[in-house]
Amino acid sequence: MLDLAIVAAFAAYALTAGLRARRAASTGLEAYFLAGRSLGSWSSGLSMTATQYAADTPLPAAGLVATGGVFALWRLWVYGIAFLLLGFVLGAAWWRSGVLTDAELCELRYDGRPALWLRGVKAVYYGVVFNCAVLAMVLAAAVRIAEPFLTWDLWLHPALFQPVESLVRAIGVPLVTDPAAGDVWTRTASNLISVVAIFGFTVLYSSTGGLRGVVRTDMGQLALLGGGTLLYAVYATDAAGGLAALPGALSAQVGEARARELLAFDPWTAADAGAALLGVLGLQWLVQMNSDGTGYLAQRCMACRSPGEARRAPLIFAFAQVLGRSLLWLPLLVALLIVFPLEPGQTAAQRELTFVRGIQELLPPGARGLILVGMLAALASTLDTHLNWGASYLTSDLYARLICERGLGRRPSPRTLVWIARACGPLLMLLSLGIMAALGSIQQAWHFTLLLGAGLGVPLLLRWVWHRANAWGELAAIGASALAAPALLLGVETEAVRLLLIAVAGTLASVLASLLSAPVDPARLAAFERRVRPPGLWPRPGARRALGQGLLATVAASGTLLCTLVAVGSALIGAPAPGGLARGIWIGANLLLAALLVPVWWSRLDEPE
Repeated sequence: MLDLAIVAAFAAYALTAGLRARRAASTGLEAYFLAGRSLGSWSSGLSMTATQYAADTPLPAAGLVATGGVFALWRLWVYGIAFLLLGFVLGAAWWRSGVLTDAELCELRYDGRPALWLRGVKAVYYGVVFNCAVLAMVLAAAVRIAEPFLTWDLWLHPALFQPVESLVRAIGVPLVTDPAAGDVWTRTASNLISVVAIFGFTVLYSSTGGLRGVVRTDMGQLALLGGGTLLYAVYATDAAGGLAALPGALSAQVGEARARELLAFDPWTAADAGAALLGVLGLQWLVQMNSDGTGYLAQRCMACRSPGEARRAPLIFAFAQVLGRSLLWLPLLVALLIVFPLEPGQTAAQRELTFVRGIQELLPPGARGLILVGMLAALASTLDTHLNWGASYLTSDLYARLICERGLGRRPSPRTLVWIARACGPLLMLLSLGIMAALGSIQQAWHFTLLLGAGLGVPLLLRWVWHRANAWGELAAIGASALAAPALLLGVETEAVRLLLIAVAGTLASVLASLLSAPVDPARLAAFERRVRPPGLWPRPGARRALGQGLLATVAASGTLLCTLVAVGSALIGAPAPGGLARGIWIGANLLLAALLVPVWWSRLDEPE
């Protein structure tokens, strides 16, 4: 009962935050989707962190560490470079654009019908395809988390539960962690109730309060999940013999050589760190669908109250996300390797479940309730952002721009648009539930979404820095990615090679299409440059210098972030140093380099506009 009381208290907090923001969110789309452009850098950055500190990420992280060791987590850490690039190079430009969604930027940057077509295509591609795929992964994590704890078949009267069970039997799609179990339909019905309850609860407060309600709840959700994860890490490491005993305990189980491979941060010591994997790790931050912040990251920058706040918010996000979250995860994930030993033939999906199994078996009542509500908060913080962000495409870009303005020749009222936005949440929920039913491993689904977005990263950055980029170039990149992804999945076995090939295909298609089609009208480019002041190859004085300074600050801040992570993380879990180097020297060298780089990027934080 204590665990359920903690969950109920969190639900009351989130609903209250949504209701408090209801009136302010109802005045128009800018108030609903961008919080009236009133966010500070800390609320914006921590809201980004809460969204990505999702319940679906620790599960695949547990699978990554079990199959590839700590070094495999660089697949997540390398995105910190993109977050810092957004802050130092593009955050203020997004704010100055004044657009409501990143799809709307297409008509600000490009001209003619191709720009309108691109806006519509991106609204569907990002707002429906990618967005619902991510929501489905989050809901799949919800099933894995909720199944052991939310036993509706024991709590509800049979007259209420049995119709749900009859429904899932008729549909014939199991939503369980183990489809071979005998009570599959009972557990499927219970999981369906859990998922619909979580989704319905999130839709209620996020659609009521808009982005203001989302950000307010994100703050509490982040605190809950951070505290719950820390508590979980303490219990898990204690069950593994204590923090200092982690390397020895792992060596006793898998052998000293394998333990060194599993704990290593560097590619020289880690296993299976081939050239293709290293290439992906070096470029994955660039070859991805959010390389320039496109999506909810840009939304949070555009919702800030000044360009300076929009510049600092992604930096807060990068350090909180990559450094703060990872230092909580590392001891926990290594401890789970010891408490639940690796078994031959275990799949990634099976190792993902050890994260949930640890909550169930290692934590006492109260502590279990805290981490459970933290995980549910993480689910909600991701769901609310993706519901709000996805609804912005459907409302502003598809309904208002394409259907009403372009198709019907009229402009809908602000209040009508807010009601349309609120109605989009249940629609996205239904689509996501359908995708979730077909998912296997969350890690596999994550890899597929990476593949679909890998061809878009470079073209998205080119539109900011290269005046010759046009709408046809972005359309070609989207088309090339959509066509190449199925072929590469069937014909290329190595995932790293697939990502690199699709990135090259998308980039080449974009550059060739831009060069072979008519350039953007110079008047449109001049207006875009005056309004946004983008860095790069523009005629405006100082544009190239701004790009160079931003890139230098990005490199320096990335060094500070990642060197600090390697040093502190190595000290926490007893990771080996590369090449036989003394571990103390390795840790000290990383900390020294991290500190020396701080003055290079710190001065860019308060640069005047």
